[in-house]
Parts: sequence; C-alpha cells; structure tokens
Amino acid sequence: MPHPDHEASPDLDDLERGGKAMSEERIPNRCRIVLIAPPPAPDEEARLEAALSGGDIASLIIAPYDADESAFQMRAERLSRLAQARGAASLVAGEPRIAARIGADGVHVEGPKAELAETIRRHQSKMMVGCGGAKTRDAALELGETQPDYIFFGRFGYDLKPGPHPRNLSLAEWWAEMIQIPCIVMAGSDIASVVEVAMTGAEFVALGNAVFAPGTDPAERVARANRLLDEHAPALEDVET
Repeated sequence: MPHPDHEASPDLDDLERGGKAMSEERIPNRCRIVLIAPPPAPDEEARLEAALSGGDIASLIIAPYDADESAFQMRAERLSRLAQARGAASLVAGEPRIAARIGADGVHVEGPKAELAETIRRHQSKMMVGCGGAKTRDAALELGETQPDYIFFGRFGYDLKPGPHPRNLSLAEWWAEMIQIPCIVMAGSDIASVVEVAMTGAEFVALGNAVFAPGTDPAERVARANRLLDEHAPALEDVET
C-alpha cells in the first residue's frame, strides 16, 4: 500500500502554530501539547484557563462525553472561545455541524474510512479534519489515504496509567518515520510521559488526566510538561508552507 503524502495547508498551520489567534511568542520546533478537555464539571472553565496559562498549547480537543447536541454545543462554544483567546486551536470531536456553528478551528473524527473521507470532502476547505481510532498500521494507512490533517493514536479518557500505551508509542514511531501527516499521541497520567511521546518523533502529545485529574494544578502541570519538552524533545523539521 502506498504511503500517503500530505502537504501542509492553512488549516494544518492552525494546528501547528496554535490556532487562529496565534501567539506572538516563538512557536517551539519540537513536540507540542494538545489538551483533551475533561468531562464536564462546575469548575471546568477555571481549570482550562489555568492550563492554558501554563505555557505553549497547540490545540484543545473537546469531546461530547455523551451530552446531547444542544448541551454539547453550548459547552464546546465556551471552551473553544477560551482556547482561541489563548492562541490555541479548538477542535470538536465527532460533530462537524457543531464545529462549524461555533467557529471552531477543526473537527476530530473517529469512524470508518468512508465517514472520514466524506467529512474531509465537505469540511476540510473550511477547517481542519483530524482522525483517530487506528490500532494497527494497516488501519492507520487506510485512514491516512484520505489525507486528514493529523492522526491521533490513543483514546480519550484511557490515560489512566502513568505511561503511554506501548502500542501507541510503537505506531507513532513508525508513523513519524514513514508518513508526513502529523500525529498526536495520548500520553499517560504522569506528566513526565510527554518525553516518551516526544522521543517517537510525534509532532504532538495529548494530555488529559495528567493535567486535569482531581487535585492537580493545571497551570503547573502544563508548565512542567513544556519544560520537559524544551529539555528533552528532539527538534522537528520545519513544516513547509
């Protein structure tokens, strides 16, 4: 099966450079952080704002967590605005219509190749379209043939162990070496696991429980993750635009 070849687009630049409200600060040429918004909670906006204040964040992925469409749209709009105000791209999981309505920067799709291809056909000219759900190389290549803006290795909410899932690290290392489409890899619950992800060559590391678990200080966790990446993450080749 031929390897997908992906050229950077303006939408991909949004993910790489931190969204439409791009920060004036230097964008690190190494693995960057993608936040996974936690399940709804009374203090979620304050905790997200704290996390966003902790340093460089490329983007925020907002998942529905079984909410109905109306409730999810209202929540996604609130969180999306917070992310964009801090220069991070906002991505809505699973709902292209909601992403379009609230002015999000992109949509995250987990489903069969045909569904992803249709979402790309209809929406990629206006927003980023990324994908997840691949657990094997063949499955990843199948999704990659549709030319998404990124591929995600891991599952939201399954970052309960200290380290990343070994399968996701293996897939990321192979993908980063062979494929030009950027990848995001789910880290573990230990903030230090960002280094394991970065060493695969992945462009992005996703953080959920490591930042938002009860009792954590989201700003401190993000700041620590960025320090670890600054110290240990290998430099990435510049994305051609």
